[in-house]
Amino acid sequence: TLGLLLRVLVTAASVPEREGAKQVLQQVKQMGQGVSRLHTIWADGGFDGNPFLMWVMDVCRWIVEVVLRPEQTKGFVLLKKRWVVERTFGWLMGYRRLVRDYELWPETSETFIYLAMIRIMVRQLA
Repeated sequence: TLGLLLRVLVTAASVPEREGAKQVLQQVKQMGQGVSRLHTIWADGGFDGNPFLMWVMDVCRWIVEVVLRPEQTKGFVLLKKRWVVERTFGWLMGYRRLVRDYELWPETSETFIYLAMIRIMVRQLA
């Protein structure tokens, strides 16, 4: 709930959301004891679907809660736990290099995201 990153994975736009999520969740699972307290993952509607939810429960042993917008509402609606993600994106957009896709290689983009997050965490400690 602090909005800090565990892992970053930059993929091609042609990779479906659920496939990218499987890749990054496998990386998080490999962190071992570093994520031993992790038990619930909040996701948006793009990750809804029984096959993906079952995969996460079977492989990673975590629970995925999909946060959906109420169907009858119009306009802006504050969604439970979604503000944490949006706040983190807001923090990262404060770094000029992350505002646009300047990088040629996905690994470079991932590295700049990690560097920005390190700077954010250090500033919060100060």
